[in-house]
Amino acid sequence: MDSDQRRKSGLNLPTGMSETSLHLETFQTSFRAMSNLSSPSKSSMCSDRFIPCRSSSRLHTFGLIEKSSPVKEGGNEAYSRLLKSELFGSDFGSSSPAGQGSPMSPSKNMLRFKTDHSTPNSPFSPSVLGHDSGFSSESPTPPKPPRKVPKTPHKVLDAPSLQDDFYLNLVDWSSQNVLAVGLGTCVYLWTASTSKVTKLCDLGPDDSVCSIQWTREGSYISVGTSLGEVQVWDGTQCKRVRTMGGHQTRAGVLAWSSRILSSGSRDRTILQHDLRVSSDFISRLVGHKSELLIWNQHSQQPVVKLTEHTAAVKAIAWSPHQSSLVASGGGTADRCIRFWNTTNGNQLNSVDTGSQVCCLAWAKNVNELVSTHGYSQNQIMVWKYPSLGKVATLTGHSMRVLYLAMSPDGQTIVTGAGDETLRFWNVFPSVKTRVSMAPVNDTGLWSLGRTQIR
Repeated sequence: MDSDQRRKSGLNLPTGMSETSLHLETFQTSFRAMSNLSSPSKSSMCSDRFIPCRSSSRLHTFGLIEKSSPVKEGGNEAYSRLLKSELFGSDFGSSSPAGQGSPMSPSKNMLRFKTDHSTPNSPFSPSVLGHDSGFSSESPTPPKPPRKVPKTPHKVLDAPSLQDDFYLNLVDWSSQNVLAVGLGTCVYLWTASTSKVTKLCDLGPDDSVCSIQWTREGSYISVGTSLGEVQVWDGTQCKRVRTMGGHQTRAGVLAWSSRILSSGSRDRTILQHDLRVSSDFISRLVGHKSELLIWNQHSQQPVVKLTEHTAAVKAIAWSPHQSSLVASGGGTADRCIRFWNTTNGNQLNSVDTGSQVCCLAWAKNVNELVSTHGYSQNQIMVWKYPSLGKVATLTGHSMRVLYLAMSPDGQTIVTGAGDETLRFWNVFPSVKTRVSMAPVNDTGLWSLGRTQIR
């Protein structure tokens, strides 16, 4: 009987269920059931669709809705906008002109991630740091590669009888590209452009050369002797112009300032000679003990006294790039290069080189410094200033490097040592190529051959 009823109705009903028990809920009832799903506290009826609760979702993360957060009473609306901009990007919460719709409306950005206009590849994004106006979206300029300095000398000269004496100054390079070297009792001139060697003078068996110094113009050269004399020679004519006394023992250092020649001696005095007057010297400066003194040419007393060095100071160099800046280097017990402001006597910086400082010279074309050293490596070092970073370390001398001079163009230095050699190094860039300098492939007169200076 039941099977006959199921065939008549055309429905395949379960056993025990009649057609009269079937009914369809109205659309309004189903709609109310679905709407009740949004409230978890109310009872809900089953339906064929699942609509999640949007109030618990984070649609603003994907830029799908535009909803302004309420501001508490007394709050700062500008601060709220800034906070949203920092957290979610500059586009979050921005309003669009009327009639154009919001760029973050669901109609345009549905199922689409929000576009981030900041630079995602940089951890220093302006929106993260909060300094939009202080940073550029352009990539930073890559650092310049360090300048390459040749590690070997491009020329070596034999210098027989070049003395190994810390307190002598036997090498100087003139502005006319002539190198002067004191060897024993003689002074020799080596012309760099032609490699011609000229004997300037011979002091005789009872005397020896202790110091030499060219004038700024490069025409005249002064010679200090072991007997305490100071001689002035015409470098072109190889003729002695003047001889001045006053020192009790050897004159180991000389310095020109226009027509005034200053000489320092082992007798702890500094004499100032004026070539325009007939007397041997015009003033005597006394007061040295173990400190570094800065003198004014118009005063008989030192204006600055520096006592930080703990050993003898031979290496002193004035900076051509900064007024009142002087560098000094101490001996074996000190080993430091110190930088001073001579206006107030303050020490600006210092670096421990690890070995005796023999000579110092500032570069002419860049703000760098070259130093030569004694035990134990007998090295030559190039420093950046004021960072004091090492540019290069050069080795080759077998004894302490006591002598240093620089070429007129500021690119080449010559070093001398007790191993009786003079070595020429390409260290500094030229004026036109201050950034980098490739090694110079010298030919002809600047060949790698080893020659004698006398």
